[in-house]
Amino acid sequence: MREQGMTSAYARGRSEPHRTRADEARLANLLDRGFDGYAPHTHPASDLTYVRVGGDWAYVCLLVDLANRGIVGHSAGRTRDASLVLGAFAALDFPLTDVQVFHTDRGGEFDDTRIDELLDVFDIKRSLSRKGNPYDNAVVESTNRLLKKELVYRNHYATIEQLRRDPDDYVWWSDNQRLHSTLGYRSPKEFTEQGLVL
Repeated sequence: MREQGMTSAYARGRSEPHRTRADEARLANLLDRGFDGYAPHTHPASDLTYVRVGGDWAYVCLLVDLANRGIVGHSAGRTRDASLVLGAFAALDFPLTDVQVFHTDRGGEFDDTRIDELLDVFDIKRSLSRKGNPYDNAVVESTNRLLKKELVYRNHYATIEQLRRDPDDYVWWSDNQRLHSTLGYRSPKEFTEQGLVL
């Protein structure tokens, strides 16, 4: 190139921060940290947490019923996206018509047209935590912490299939046998069967 009098040309890279619609959305925080007083199945909250699988990261999505702190839906996968959230909704054992408000943080995995369509079809209102404020989704953050302490950190996950299977037993135990201090040391199932409300 030098002999021919040619020089290379290149463009300078520019970096702009990525902003998702969910992060900038002006949707209200309908719960405003009011996590108590709801009928069963009407107000699920959700978040994703990461888990080491082999040498890579995978993710678990939980749907927590604010009425009794039970885990009503869950899914696991390699990618942190809306498919995990939809998988957790698919695991529900009650009709989506029961759900009135779906509360999440402002993560990009919740900003998806498929989730928007699901919420629109079943007339479910969306509630978003304030930007950068984990306390607005404290119930799910706490449930994720317990999942990791009581299940994930006690196991070594070699395959994604194992991660998809393992939470099934944990969720059954957590909902049917684990005593929750918030529920007066009752299981979520017992709390609901007794007709109690937080």
